[in-house]
Order: sequence, then structure tokens, then C-alpha cells
Amino acid sequence: MNQHPATTGNTSTSRIDDSAERVKQATSSAVAGTKEAVDRAADHIEASLHRATDKVAAGAHQASDKLADAGERGRAAYDATMDRADEWLGQVRDYVREKPVQSVAIALGAGWLLGRLLRR
Repeated sequence: MNQHPATTGNTSTSRIDDSAERVKQATSSAVAGTKEAVDRAADHIEASLHRATDKVAAGAHQASDKLADAGERGRAAYDATMDRADEWLGQVRDYVREKPVQSVAIALGAGWLLGRLLRR
């Protein structure tokens, strides 16, 4: 009779150890599966963030290029306007040198007219 409880104890211990080992294996398997799923999700998120970053960078480059083009057009328009103003100023100087009396009369008339308009 003494041997029967020891055998039962060994069998119970063996079953407990087997069950514990199965739980450990199931837990390890579940954790490994979860790790794989998390890794896949992290990789997907990383790839999506990289694509989004590339799109934002491309948009920033495009905006920068358009701004540079607009700046160049603005500079060209400014230069053209300044050239035109220099031409007109040269024409006015030539006219004043050629016809000084008429130039003074025109300046007086323009000044008088401007004064009348600004009083109102």
C-alpha cells in the first residue's frame, strides 16, 4: 500500500509538469504569434510613414520650385518696370532740355491741377 500513493504522487506530478509544459509552449507560441503580428504591423506603419514623408517632401519641393519661379518672374517684372521707368525718365530729361519753357509751363499746370484735386 505504501507504493501506491508514491506512484499516484509521481503520476500527478508528471501530469502537472506535462500540463505546465503544454501551457508554457502554448504561451510561447501565442507570444511568438503576437510578436510576429506586432512586427508586421510596425513594418506596415513604418512603410506608410515613409511613404507619407516622401509625399510631404515632394510637395515641399514642388512648392519651393513654384515659389522660386514666382520670385524669378517678379524680379523680371521689376527689372522690366525699372528699365521702362529709366526710358521714360530719359525721355522727360530730353524733352526738358529741348523745350525748357514748355516744360516749366506743363509742370506749373500739373502742380496747380494736383493742388486743386487734393484740396477737395
